[in-house]
Amino acid sequence: MPLRATVGLFRATKRRDRHEGSTKIAATKERARSLREYKRKRDFATTPEPQGGKPKGVERLFVIQKHRASALHYDFRLEAGGVLPSWAVPKGPSPDPKVKRLAMQVEDHPLDYARFEGVIPEGEYGGGTVMVWDIGTYRLEEDATFDEATRKGRIVFTLNGKKLKGGWVLVRTRGRQWLLMKRRDRSTSTADITIEKPRSVLTRRLLAGIARDEGGDVARAATGDP
Repeated sequence: MPLRATVGLFRATKRRDRHEGSTKIAATKERARSLREYKRKRDFATTPEPQGGKPKGVERLFVIQKHRASALHYDFRLEAGGVLPSWAVPKGPSPDPKVKRLAMQVEDHPLDYARFEGVIPEGEYGGGTVMVWDIGTYRLEEDATFDEATRKGRIVFTLNGKKLKGGWVLVRTRGRQWLLMKRRDRSTSTADITIEKPRSVLTRRLLAGIARDEGGDVARAATGDP
């Protein structure tokens, strides 16, 4: 290869490496910013909740955590950009396409939160009992990236969990308010899956069992069990 071409290739490679490096740095800073609210709300000397985490594979993770805090709700989380963008779903997911579930967008959570199951101490933000109700992987179903879909207010995806399968969609109605809905496919059902499958996918415990094992409020946790 002529010397001039070699020098040109070397310079182009350096520019590409600098660009990739700056992109990674920017992504790291953005992830740190997205977790500021999460960390601000918690005293990690008191709560056992995780502070960070790194991607563990090529496939994107999703998790749904059943959370008996001041009120029972289900936290729906999708891995994106090295964190878990999250929505609180008061009535939990429904596999019935006719049912629209309110989903309030909350602060991003760290990736290690996906396997957090236990008791958040009373007096801490979200104090109460947490269960890993479902976990698995997901894929986006449209050409837009996760960030682009979020900005547009329509995230279309397919879940491959232990309980939830098939196509779903999150649609923003206003501000932090979204709707979680099942798309029509062979995994649709009119059953109330939160009643039929109430146990942890990690430990098979009910909320009361988690509270009992982890020193929480058993009576209050039991109000979230069927």
